[in-house]
Amino acid sequence: MVTRQRTLGLMQAWQAAVADLSVPLSPQMNPPLWEWGHIAWFQEWWTVRNRQRHEGTRSASSGDGFAASLLPHADALYNSSDVAHDSRWSLNLPDFEHTQRYLSDVLTHSLAQLRAAPDASDEALYFWRLAMQHEAMHNEASVYMAQNLGVALPETLCVGHVQEGGPVLPNSALSIPAQVCTVGHAGPGFAFDNECPAHAVTLAAFEIDAKAVTWAQYLPFLQATGYALPPHVRWVQGDWQVQVFGRWQAMPMDAPVVHVNAHDAQAWCQWAGRRLPTEAEWTCAAALEGFAWGQVWEWTASDFAPYPGFVPHPYREYSEPWWQGHRVLKGACRATSQHLVDVRYRNFFVPERRDIFAGFRTVAL
Repeated sequence: MVTRQRTLGLMQAWQAAVADLSVPLSPQMNPPLWEWGHIAWFQEWWTVRNRQRHEGTRSASSGDGFAASLLPHADALYNSSDVAHDSRWSLNLPDFEHTQRYLSDVLTHSLAQLRAAPDASDEALYFWRLAMQHEAMHNEASVYMAQNLGVALPETLCVGHVQEGGPVLPNSALSIPAQVCTVGHAGPGFAFDNECPAHAVTLAAFEIDAKAVTWAQYLPFLQATGYALPPHVRWVQGDWQVQVFGRWQAMPMDAPVVHVNAHDAQAWCQWAGRRLPTEAEWTCAAALEGFAWGQVWEWTASDFAPYPGFVPHPYREYSEPWWQGHRVLKGACRATSQHLVDVRYRNFFVPERRDIFAGFRTVAL
């Protein structure tokens, strides 16, 4: 219920800040009303309408095994696989109150189905866990959309978890010996399909930053090279400032760099004589004490690709359409819900994206 409370809180905050809930058409966002209706639709599709819901990853993804929606024409409005992105701005969507009601009705029916689950196995609970994770992702998207548009949101809704890894010394590094590291999900519990199967990766010895690159480390690069400033950063009367949800404030020099894309990260690495870690290196190092993570997503050098032996789960659109052109990010950002904070989690975006809360750490050459 924590996830749904955050959803409802974000809805109220957005309505208070943006009276008509309109946002500009952009490939990096969705209309807020569509986002919230889609959350309800996704939960309903997999946990209410799906007659094979208790079979988990063995369930079919579509077809006759799915019942009708509680909301007429819901599929034509909210099925992200079929509804073209740009068309979402011209849809005749239910208003704010009716969207809230749809969310509430779906949750009631979903919980009733959960109570009727035949057991508490991972397969029997799979779709409820998937729906919760999906909702948590959209809540994070709501936060970074607000940051991108300068919409003020309450701090309590913007922070989803506590940073992992504990404090580290300034500019400290971790030396990782050569080893065989296990990457991916193994054992019980929920996993996204792209996290499976677990497999061994052979790594040479490397040295990695114990924390993400900070503004104190990044700004000299900007000054020395004239490289473009990240969004939400400015130099005013001798001071560096950052814009946070529409408000300009003094830049915290010891905070991680944020709103940089993968190309920005690689440009800093080239200037500093460093490189980005691979996904496997990041995962291996994150198991060590002193590896601090969780304030910003971190770009890696790895393309988003299937692990050896990958098998898609019923929600086939989660991973398979995105193998080409996306980069893996690891960790979490401050807006990430606690449910998603997992060292095995694979976030992925096109390397040009700067609107997300992303930074980077580096490895010695």
